Amino acid sequence: MIVALLYLALAGAYLLAVPVVVMVYLKQRWYVASSIERTVMYFMVFLFLPGLLLLSPFVNLRPRRRQIEV
Repeated sequence: MIVALLYLALAGAYLLAVPVVVMVYLKQRWYVASSIERTVMYFMVFLFLPGLLLLSPFVNLRPRRRQIEV
């Protein structure tokens, strides 16, 4: 039973918890990252791609609408 719970916890971390952290990090640092940091970002996306694909329908990364004053 303990082994099954351990597998469930690891699967949840791999498919849900870590990809959420990666998405938040990517959103905050995408336009200001150095080349080494960008390489690490690409590696994290490659490593956690299944979880990012599961979460992608629920994420909106489009820029906010501009408010033009008249």
